[in-house]
Amino acid sequence: MNLTGRLNHILGPLIALLLMIYFGYHIVQGERGLFSWMRLRQKITESQEHLSKIQSEKETLERRVSLLRPDSLDPDMLEERARKILNWGHPGEVIIYDDGVNPSPKALE
Repeated sequence: MNLTGRLNHILGPLIALLLMIYFGYHIVQGERGLFSWMRLRQKITESQEHLSKIQSEKETLERRVSLLRPDSLDPDMLEERARKILNWGHPGEVIIYDDGVNPSPKALE
Protein backbone atom coordinates (compact mmCIF):
# COMPACT_ATOMS: atom_id res chain seq x y z
CA MET A 1 0.00 0.00 0.00
CA ASN A 2 1.18 3.45 -0.73
CA LEU A 3 1.10 6.45 1.61
CA THR A 4 -2.14 7.96 0.25
CA GLY A 5 -3.94 4.64 0.66
CA ARG A 6 -2.85 4.39 4.28
CA LEU A 7 -3.77 8.05 4.88
CA ASN A 8 -7.24 7.52 3.40
CA HIS A 9 -7.61 4.38 5.50
CA ILE A 10 -6.73 6.24 8.76
CA LEU A 11 -8.31 9.63 7.97
CA GLY A 12 -11.97 8.47 8.04
CA PRO A 13 -11.84 6.78 11.46
CA LEU A 14 -9.69 9.64 12.85
CA ILE A 15 -12.26 12.25 11.78
CA ALA A 16 -15.07 10.12 13.22
CA LEU A 17 -13.16 9.75 16.51
CA LEU A 18 -12.50 13.50 16.71
CA LEU A 19 -16.18 14.25 16.03
CA MET A 20 -17.24 11.79 18.74
CA ILE A 21 -14.83 13.41 21.21
CA TYR A 22 -16.06 16.90 20.28
CA PHE A 23 -19.76 16.07 20.61
CA GLY A 24 -19.17 13.92 23.70
CA TYR A 25 -17.44 16.82 25.42
CA HIS A 26 -20.28 19.22 24.58
CA ILE A 27 -22.91 16.74 25.71
CA VAL A 28 -21.29 16.65 29.16
CA GLN A 29 -19.57 20.01 29.59
CA GLY A 30 -21.25 22.27 27.05
CA GLU A 31 -23.51 25.23 27.63
CA ARG A 32 -26.52 22.91 27.41
CA GLY A 33 -24.77 19.78 28.64
CA LEU A 34 -25.43 17.47 31.56
CA PHE A 35 -23.46 19.51 34.11
CA SER A 36 -25.30 22.69 33.13
CA TRP A 37 -28.59 20.83 33.41
CA MET A 38 -27.69 19.58 36.91
CA ARG A 39 -26.68 23.11 38.01
CA LEU A 40 -29.95 24.46 36.64
CA ARG A 41 -31.97 21.80 38.51
CA GLN A 42 -30.13 22.69 41.73
CA LYS A 43 -30.81 26.38 41.19
CA ILE A 44 -34.50 25.67 40.57
CA THR A 45 -34.70 23.67 43.81
CA GLU A 46 -33.03 26.46 45.79
CA SER A 47 -35.32 29.05 44.21
CA GLN A 48 -38.42 27.01 45.07
CA GLU A 49 -37.27 26.72 48.70
CA HIS A 50 -36.64 30.47 48.81
CA LEU A 51 -40.07 31.11 47.28
CA SER A 52 -41.84 28.96 49.88
CA LYS A 53 -39.99 30.78 52.68
CA ILE A 54 -40.97 34.18 51.26
CA GLN A 55 -44.58 33.06 50.79
CA SER A 56 -44.81 31.96 54.43
CA GLU A 57 -43.36 35.32 55.54
CA LYS A 58 -45.90 37.08 53.31
CA GLU A 59 -48.77 35.10 54.85
CA THR A 60 -47.56 35.98 58.34
CA LEU A 61 -47.38 39.66 57.47
CA GLU A 62 -50.80 39.56 55.81
CA ARG A 63 -52.30 38.06 58.99
CA ARG A 64 -50.70 40.80 61.09
CA VAL A 65 -51.89 43.51 58.71
CA SER A 66 -55.42 42.11 58.73
CA LEU A 67 -55.49 42.65 62.51
CA LEU A 68 -54.84 46.36 61.95
CA ARG A 69 -57.58 46.93 59.38
CA PRO A 70 -60.37 49.28 60.52
CA ASP A 71 -63.11 46.66 60.12
CA SER A 72 -61.30 44.16 62.38
CA LEU A 73 -58.98 46.22 64.59
CA ASP A 74 -57.30 44.17 67.33
CA PRO A 75 -56.55 46.35 70.39
CA ASP A 76 -53.51 44.30 71.37
CA MET A 77 -52.00 44.63 67.91
CA LEU A 78 -52.71 48.36 67.90
CA GLU A 79 -51.01 48.77 71.29
CA GLU A 80 -48.01 46.73 70.15
CA ARG A 81 -47.55 48.83 67.01
CA ALA A 82 -48.01 52.10 68.92
CA ARG A 83 -45.41 51.10 71.52
CA LYS A 84 -42.96 50.05 68.85
CA ILE A 85 -43.42 53.13 66.68
CA LEU A 86 -43.44 55.59 69.58
CA ASN A 87 -40.73 53.69 71.49
CA TRP A 88 -42.71 53.85 74.74
CA GLY A 89 -43.31 51.52 77.67
CA HIS A 90 -44.78 51.66 81.17
CA PRO A 91 -42.44 52.36 84.12
CA GLY A 92 -40.95 49.14 85.48
CA GLU A 93 -41.94 47.24 82.37
CA VAL A 94 -39.36 45.01 80.71
CA ILE A 95 -39.55 45.02 76.94
CA ILE A 96 -37.57 42.54 74.87
CA TYR A 97 -37.24 43.30 71.16
CA ASP A 98 -36.44 40.32 69.04
CA ASP A 99 -35.42 42.32 65.98
CA GLY A 100 -32.99 44.64 67.80
CA VAL A 101 -34.47 47.80 66.25
CA ASN A 102 -35.42 49.66 69.45
CA PRO A 103 -32.92 48.91 72.21
CA SER A 104 -34.20 51.35 74.90
CA PRO A 105 -37.88 52.37 75.06
CA LYS A 106 -38.98 55.56 76.83
CA ALA A 107 -41.20 55.25 79.87
CA LEU A 108 -44.73 56.61 79.67
CA GLU A 109 -45.32 59.63 81.80
